[in-house]
Amino acid sequence: MNYYLGIDFGTSGARAIVIDEENEIVATRQASFTAVDGNKLTQTWQNTLYTLIAQIPFAIKQGLKAIAIDGTSSTVLLCDAAGNPVTEPILYHDSRSQEVLGEIKTIAPDNHVVISATSSLAKLFWWRYQPYFSQASYLLHQADWLAYLLHGKLGISDYHNALKLGYDVDHLCYPDWLDNLPFSYLYPQVLSPGAIIQEVTPENCDRLNLPSNCIVRTGTTDSIAAFLASGASQPGEAVTSLGSTLVLKLLSQTKVTAAEYGIYSHKLGNLWLTGGASNTGGAVLKHFFDEQQLKLLSAQIDPSIASPLEYYPLLEPGDRFPLNDPDLLPQLKPHPANPTEFLHGLLEGIARIEGLGYQKLQDLGANKLIQVYTAGGGAKNTVWSKIRQRHLRLPVRVADNTEAAYGTALIAAGKF
Repeated sequence: MNYYLGIDFGTSGARAIVIDEENEIVATRQASFTAVDGNKLTQTWQNTLYTLIAQIPFAIKQGLKAIAIDGTSSTVLLCDAAGNPVTEPILYHDSRSQEVLGEIKTIAPDNHVVISATSSLAKLFWWRYQPYFSQASYLLHQADWLAYLLHGKLGISDYHNALKLGYDVDHLCYPDWLDNLPFSYLYPQVLSPGAIIQEVTPENCDRLNLPSNCIVRTGTTDSIAAFLASGASQPGEAVTSLGSTLVLKLLSQTKVTAAEYGIYSHKLGNLWLTGGASNTGGAVLKHFFDEQQLKLLSAQIDPSIASPLEYYPLLEPGDRFPLNDPDLLPQLKPHPANPTEFLHGLLEGIARIEGLGYQKLQDLGANKLIQVYTAGGGAKNTVWSKIRQRHLRLPVRVADNTEAAYGTALIAAGKF
């Protein structure tokens, strides 16, 4: 039997899923980690990657034919010529690059996805002014670097991860305005998601008990992987990923790009996966409640009744979509003494942001929304789903598979 491994790296954990030739899950492993600053984070990523693979049953690993990895979009790092990080990664939501946006606006086309403080290109512009920049030989995304640890070939990415670096997915090349920059030597070679890179290195095969013919394919971003896992396939179908953040993806026949609203489109076959990501989401809920509290308090909420609280739930200033404003202040007041009322307000606020996001996509030309699939940890909260359905006014259902790692396993199997 042949098997295929997908690994999903998020903000605070990772999951591995192995599927067989019939797309059935045969093994699952997961691990949590703390996102700390400094190179300790990349060491944690590396340890987690190897640990997850090591934990897969030996008999399954002996039939493993391919591996693919997804990571958080626009989480990037600089590496030296040996693949060692030269500084700490900059995570997807980090907006320190706001100070260099003026430079990017002078070279990038109007309304381009890179004109955002959280884009990969903005982070690269910020890095160029740091004293260690001269040590860098490669800019890699989280998924790129993790895959490199397995296959050993530096400087490879996919066009999903490279979109926010400025890669032109219409013509499958770096545009001239980007290629002419003095640090273009750092850009990775960009392949299609699911492209074969090469076999796992002999050292990793020995260390992890992998067959010598196991290949590594290019991956994707975590939210696209979640979309692929969902079963959505028709224009107008969408996936909301309720993880640490809120990510919307709507399958459309029309490409929609609007940097001023944090909206961009990924190429997916002959269609476009248009959407955006908000900094609101599960991280806000977990800041105030643990899993048990969320379960117990949610059961006390009547989802048919709207909360009177007008929250914009953020943990710190700044959002990307549907409002792209790095200075946007969290709105979490008044804070009622009753925790059920407070949670109701948070769930309502996130649902309201989701509704605004999908409406904005349609206003800008995307296909009419017909159904929403839900992925991520928040998919388990049925009360929240009913609140969201009230806001969206159309069917909301749990995705066939809610784990991004499953979508990445399908990529490993060559299904996309």
